[in-house]
Amino acid sequence: MWARARSATGSRWLGFAGAVAMAAGGWTAGTLPARDPWGLWTSHGTGAELAGALLAYAGLTVLLAAWWAYGRSGATVRHTLATLGCWTAPLALTPPLYSADVYSYIAQGAMVLEGHDVYEAGPSVLDPAGPGGDAAASVGGNWRDTPAPYGPFFLLLAKAVAAATGGTLVPAVLALRLLALAALLLTVWAVRRLANPEVGASGDERREAGGRGAEGREAGGRGAEGREAGALWLGVLNPLLLMHVVGGIHNDGLMIALMLTGVVLARRGRWVLGSAAVGLAMMVKSPAALALLFIGVLVGRAAIGRPTAVRVAKGLLAPGLVAAAVVAGASLAAGTGFGWLRTQSVAGSIHTALSVTSDLGLALGEGLRLLAGLDAGAADSVKSAVQTAGLLAALVLVALFALRSARGRLDPVYGLGLALTALVVLSPMVQPWYLLWGLGAVAAAAWDGRAGRALAVLTAALTYETHPSGATPWYGFVLAALAALAGWWLLRAEAGRTGGSRSFPEQRCEAEDAPI
Repeated sequence: MWARARSATGSRWLGFAGAVAMAAGGWTAGTLPARDPWGLWTSHGTGAELAGALLAYAGLTVLLAAWWAYGRSGATVRHTLATLGCWTAPLALTPPLYSADVYSYIAQGAMVLEGHDVYEAGPSVLDPAGPGGDAAASVGGNWRDTPAPYGPFFLLLAKAVAAATGGTLVPAVLALRLLALAALLLTVWAVRRLANPEVGASGDERREAGGRGAEGREAGGRGAEGREAGALWLGVLNPLLLMHVVGGIHNDGLMIALMLTGVVLARRGRWVLGSAAVGLAMMVKSPAALALLFIGVLVGRAAIGRPTAVRVAKGLLAPGLVAAAVVAGASLAAGTGFGWLRTQSVAGSIHTALSVTSDLGLALGEGLRLLAGLDAGAADSVKSAVQTAGLLAALVLVALFALRSARGRLDPVYGLGLALTALVVLSPMVQPWYLLWGLGAVAAAAWDGRAGRALAVLTAALTYETHPSGATPWYGFVLAALAALAGWWLLRAEAGRTGGSRSFPEQRCEAEDAPI
């Protein structure tokens, strides 16, 4: 029976059962609104909330076990896509899960619709009885008076949702979930093409892919199928993505989808369209701008026969100019102006326990305050200095990955994934779903490489950090640590049995030091 459960089909239905349990638990323990005029998403008391949370945690554990087994089952791309549909469907009609951010999106869309400046005020300015009022009442306390940190393109979409639904809570949430599902499909489209250059490629593009070294050697064969299936397993079927993009409706999913689409287009020689897509991704959330650096690497390397100075200048400037035009157009079209430039540091003012630099800075500042008699202001300055040092270190790593990519020692897609991951790890504010930023790129380039295996363990562990209600209880960190230890042990056990390779793909993908 256990052997059947570990098969591709058995793992699929085991994961489906876990997703159903998560969804069922979310109806009583999810991020329910403060007010729901339809009466669908309302509190049923502490007992029901506790029972729902236990059911959701149990379902999550089953889904994680199924996902881990599925990655070793030898599933095909087609089977993996069908499994994605099975695991996504139960989460599509639930209340918001694991985050209240979607209420901020609805409220900010209503603010734009009513002419408020979302970059100066928070959702609390909305009329409680007007459009978006129920959503504003449901926004978490930290964000009710906080200006929007999102770009104008996303606010245009939120405005369209508020206009179409009148800001009514349930249909507005479901409309934004439809947008999240569309982003998921676009991510699937992009990850498949980054992992296997032959997917959807023209004849010329197939011939070009065949000459790209490690990336193209197996194109069209079983190795390409294995890379594609493995990339989808890690980068899209991942429970962390399903719970936070589908369940939690985070707009990070849209940013990732547009960013990866831009990289696909650039890799196929359409770098102008690719840079424009990244410009739109930046107008959802700004970290997507890192992709322009690696698109620049692709542009520069494609300018064969040109002087080195011309290739470098084109790579550094051309993608950025295209994206800047898109950014300016979106800012003007939305009518919100360029206020988003001054709100990018808003999130960093909130301490999150997952930020290594914030935790280290806080501990160092408080230690000096106790031992050296520093006042509270000086202790805060120490924390800020450590956070700044972390960002500088991240920028150095980003530059290093870009330089190695430009020299042909690193796949630019892999370099982008590593750069985004480094930015997250060293950022002053880290949420569990931020780890998704670089996940798709790493998965597409080297899903079974060192970074891919590390991200598999980390993403699995971080699913436990957040309660279905969006809270971050202490026991979530304990469960995450236990999950990380279990994942590390499983990887070591697998390495001992198989020499490091897995049974999912027919060929492992080794892209860490291979040119494209």
